[in-house]
Amino acid sequence: MEFDDYQKAAKRTLYGNEQVLTNCALGLAGESGQLIDLIKNYTFKGQDLDRSEMVHEIGDVLWYLSQIAAWADIPFDEVAEDNIRTLNKRYPHGFSQGK
Repeated sequence: MEFDDYQKAAKRTLYGNEQVLTNCALGLAGESGQLIDLIKNYTFKGQDLDRSEMVHEIGDVLWYLSQIAAWADIPFDEVAEDNIRTLNKRYPHGFSQGK
């Protein structure tokens, strides 16, 4: 799925038109926290890492990110492309710990 297609499809589930940016920013923080808890519990508490739960939480984070970008009239493809350009500039030969 293309990022812009995802962004458009996700937007149909956005509720309301007031305080959208604030709602999405707070939602992003909450969902990021849930993802972080999964990782924390795996890393420090020895719990199994539930792949399907991770997919779900990453999807929730993705939804909020896509809607923040939509609110700002930023195509999600543009966000992804800019990020890859940044990574390629920072790490032209890929990342390695020795460098």
